[in-house]
Amino acid sequence: MQDTNRSASQELMISPARLHAFVCALWEQAGSEATEARLVADHLVLANLSGHDSHGVGMIPRYLRSLRDGELQLNVHARVVRDAGAVLTIEGGRGFGQVAAHEAMALGIQRAQQLGVCAVGLRNAHHIGRIGHWAEQCADAGLVSFHFVNVAGDPLVAPFGGIDARIGTNPFCAAFPRAGKPPLVLDFATSRIAYGKTRVAYNKGQQVPPDSLIDHAGNPSNDPAVVHEDPRGSLLPFGGHKGYGMAALCEIFAGALSGGFTTHEATLMTNSAIINCMMSVIVDPQAFDAPNAEREADAFVDWLRTSRLAQGVDGVLVPGEPELAKRAERSEHGTPIDAASWAQITEAAREVGMSAERIAEMTAT
Repeated sequence: MQDTNRSASQELMISPARLHAFVCALWEQAGSEATEARLVADHLVLANLSGHDSHGVGMIPRYLRSLRDGELQLNVHARVVRDAGAVLTIEGGRGFGQVAAHEAMALGIQRAQQLGVCAVGLRNAHHIGRIGHWAEQCADAGLVSFHFVNVAGDPLVAPFGGIDARIGTNPFCAAFPRAGKPPLVLDFATSRIAYGKTRVAYNKGQQVPPDSLIDHAGNPSNDPAVVHEDPRGSLLPFGGHKGYGMAALCEIFAGALSGGFTTHEATLMTNSAIINCMMSVIVDPQAFDAPNAEREADAFVDWLRTSRLAQGVDGVLVPGEPELAKRAERSEHGTPIDAASWAQITEAAREVGMSAERIAEMTAT
């Protein structure tokens, strides 16, 4: 069960700029070219700034294990394997997902701007991280997008009615751009809680919300140890059968349509790699006969905000606003990282050859 000594862990506060420079230096030390190291750092640090520590710099130790296992390939770029006009199939080559997804979205954005719509199937990329990052990339170009992702060969979630892990956390994301305003960005795992959030809770010695986990025997638990220590239990899908159904279609849309792979007995991963496939649909809103689209969207958002508030609630938020608020707060005050995670990250840095003195110098507050 959970080690209660971890509950005494202290959080470190590190400035985003220093953290970004540190992550760049770490991956350059490991062998990444400068652009690759920067794209990885951009993504991981922004995830932390957005409040999604599960997808931030705490992933570095697992990425390094995957590199040692020969699964993560450095300095690999996205490769178009089939161009059908409005449909692109792109091979990730198990390179950094932060690079492959960035390049795949850039190609999809360019094609959607030309044709009005583009469907992109990205396959066999190493962990592509926070999916909202890719929806925001599309929104920055003024494009609507939605994204289905599978975590191929890494079952963590029990199907509705079952107690054995059979599905990945399989996120879904969608974004709607608004001129002069932040985009609306919906980004969630189809599990009740992201696996990375259980890692953060485990390192902090904290419990997770109820109805998120079951142990190996199928008993409900809020102790993250049940999915981090043997015998391992499972995460649960959000919304019962509805979340399970969505997770199943994310698996098929992303893993099968991209030409990648879905999770079953023959494809189970046996190492630290996180392999993602993603099916994205990117749309130019100007291609529709909808001159009032933004005005209608804004009217709906305003209508939401006029609702009477539940007790203890300050205001109705729309998708993307919690992340924006967290970014503002952490940009000003620093990024918190729990001591256990930081120890793991700095050990990873030492493993690639960074000295303790350089680590301390680069991350000093």
